[in-house]
Amino acid sequence: MPPVPVPSALADRSPATDGAPSDAGTSLPTRRRLFGLAGALAAGLIGLAAGATPLLARESFESWRAGFKAHAVRRGVSAETYDRVMDAIEPDTRVFALQRAQPEFQEALWQYLNRRVSDWRIVTGRQRAREEAALLGRLERDYGVDPYLLVALWGVESSFGEVIDNPKYMRPVIPALAALAWGEPRRRRYWEQELTNALRIVDRGWASPDEMIGSWAGAMGHTQWMPEVWLNVGVDYDHDGRISPFGRPDDALAGTARYLLKRGKYRAGEAWGCEVRLPGGLSRSHMNGRAWRTYAEWASLGVLRADGAPFRHPSHRVRLRRPVSGGPAFLTGRNFEAVHSYNPAFSYALAIAHLSDRIRGGDPFVQNFPGAEERTPTLAEIQEIQRRLTKLGFDTGGTDGRVGSTTMRAVGAYQRKVGMKPDGYAGLELLARLRRGS
Repeated sequence: MPPVPVPSALADRSPATDGAPSDAGTSLPTRRRLFGLAGALAAGLIGLAAGATPLLARESFESWRAGFKAHAVRRGVSAETYDRVMDAIEPDTRVFALQRAQPEFQEALWQYLNRRVSDWRIVTGRQRAREEAALLGRLERDYGVDPYLLVALWGVESSFGEVIDNPKYMRPVIPALAALAWGEPRRRRYWEQELTNALRIVDRGWASPDEMIGSWAGAMGHTQWMPEVWLNVGVDYDHDGRISPFGRPDDALAGTARYLLKRGKYRAGEAWGCEVRLPGGLSRSHMNGRAWRTYAEWASLGVLRADGAPFRHPSHRVRLRRPVSGGPAFLTGRNFEAVHSYNPAFSYALAIAHLSDRIRGGDPFVQNFPGAEERTPTLAEIQEIQRRLTKLGFDTGGTDGRVGSTTMRAVGAYQRKVGMKPDGYAGLELLARLRRGS
């Protein structure tokens, strides 16, 4: 989902619900864990009741709604649409607790990547790429964006569209945005703008209020558009007379390709980058992640592809990034930055880039991250973990091989019970312990 400027301790679009989209509409490093966090939700509601949002005590929603009408009308919403939509809603005040929710588990980068570049997403992504080959081919011709990058982003954002209207994870967007515009003083102007954008979408006949279902912060559809993106970057790619991020993925993927191209400055024909091996003694100035050089210039300094292959485009400019000390290093180019523009977290961009390579048929990273002694579990192994946990009374929300917040909570609860580190990670060490315990 394109970035949302919301302050939070969470910062990284990390989808945590089983099968749910990566986040709830904020753009912040460990943050797509905003769904289903019961403890954080309770804490947020306590804070709300204690006056955590002072604006609520100063002005009633009804008074704010009456006063906001003139603002919305000045910005292009018809008075008839405003009255019809806004007079019928109550603010969804649950959003305040979700906004304040803290991550339930802190993931190491290798765990973050393993969950997002999972066997399920690789297998399902390849299937979707085959099913949508004609659409993806047209998008590549029209926008120049790598189709596997689009499929990877689709998979991380909404599990390939499987949860875009699931009430377990999604909620009506307009009541949520109305609550934020009324009761969130820190970013009031932003939320007012997004509420106005949502009302303009209704005004244009692109969606009814009931159809606008999304995260607590207003992100919607296959690739989790905020209303501003829907309104200004969306494309009627299926030529049905309206732009929609729901239904068939045509409009959503086209709008996302256009976003990467126009706002992310995507360059057709360039790779996102690659994993590299570093020579000894590389200076600190080379390692700061700011210097742009061509692949050939990096090679002259001893930086080589980790898989031993030659750089395919020696003249393309990239910069050197090593996200974890002692871990793999990467040369990342303009198209990595384009993905980063969609969500400003390095871990998110690396997950999308790597998932796109794996869906294409590429290999796992050559080098391990510190602490990552175990490989990524297979789909069958994740399903076995879920079955065993469920049998022991730890609800995983299903046994489909996808690890989200429900499975993570079940894992964490089991880990605490048996004395393991409660990191919520469904890995091979956990599976071995489950097998021993049974």
